[in-house]
Amino acid sequence: MENTNFLNSKIFFPTDWLDYELIDFGNNKKLERFGRYVFIRPDNQAICKPCLSRKFWENADGEFSSEINSDKGNWKFYRKIPEFWDIKYNKLNIKSLPTPFRHLGFFPEQSVHWEWCRKLIQSSQIDQPRVLNLFGYSGIASLDAAIAGASVTHIDASKKAINLAFENRNRNNLETLPIRYLVEDAVSFVKKEINRKKKYDGIILDPPKYGRGPNGEIWKIEENLLDLMLLIKEILSENPLFLVITSYAIRSSHMSLYNLLKSSLNFDYGKYSSGELGIRESGKKGRVLSCANFARWEIK
Repeated sequence: MENTNFLNSKIFFPTDWLDYELIDFGNNKKLERFGRYVFIRPDNQAICKPCLSRKFWENADGEFSSEINSDKGNWKFYRKIPEFWDIKYNKLNIKSLPTPFRHLGFFPEQSVHWEWCRKLIQSSQIDQPRVLNLFGYSGIASLDAAIAGASVTHIDASKKAINLAFENRNRNNLETLPIRYLVEDAVSFVKKEINRKKKYDGIILDPPKYGRGPNGEIWKIEENLLDLMLLIKEILSENPLFLVITSYAIRSSHMSLYNLLKSSLNFDYGKYSSGELGIRESGKKGRVLSCANFARWEIK
C-alpha cells in the first residue's frame, strides 16, 4: 500500500496485485486486466486523455456499456470469455466474473483497507476480535479479517452477494473460519444487535448509493448514512480497534465522510483520517485514477 499527497489530499493505492492491472484510462473509460482477460469499463473519473494508442484498447476482450451515471448496462465480448475465473490476492482465490453492474466481483482498490484492517487485527491484544462487515458483498474483506484472527459477521441484503461470498470462502477451503454470513438489511441488523447488546471491536462499511433490503427496506446513502452511523456507535465495544467507511457516491467527498465519522463517533481518543482510494496505472507515467472516498478511525 502506498499513498501520495496531492494538494493535501491523501490518495492510497495498492501495490501488491499481480492478477489485476490498470493499463490505461481516459475519455471516461478505463482499460484493465483481470487475470488473462482485458476489459474496457466506463469511469466518470477518467476525464483525461488516454496515454496509449487505440490499438491497445482494440485488443480488449470485452467492454461494458451503460448510460451516464448508471451502474447497470450490458457487456459486449469480442472474444470467448469463461463464465468465471480465479484472481489471486494474498494467497486467496477470488471468483471473478462480469456482472450486470459493471464490476467483476470485487474492487481491487479496496485491498488498501483489507491490509489496514489486517494489521490492526494482528497487532491487537484482543483474543479473536469481533468484526462486523456491513454491505459485505463478495466477502474478501471478511475472509482476510478472519484469516488475520478475527471472528467476523458478514452482512449483505442481497442473497446473490452472500452466495458469492460463500463461493469465495469455499474456493479457498476456508469453511472452518469463524465467519457468520447473514442476508439482512444493514440498519435492521444493527438495531437488532443493539437490542441483543452485541458489541464489535471493528466495523467495515461500504454502503451503496441506493439499495433495497430483503424485506423491501429502502436505502439511500444521503438520507440514511448518518442515522446508521449513530446506531453503529452503540454496538462498538468498550475498547474498539477500528472503523472504516468507503463511499463511491459521487457527491460525497472524503472530508464529508471525515466529518460524518468524527461527529457520529465523537471519540476524544484514537486517530481519525480520510482520503481517496485509487489505482495506479502500470504504464510509464503511472497516473493514479481515483475510485472512492473513505474515512477511518483507529485506536492508537
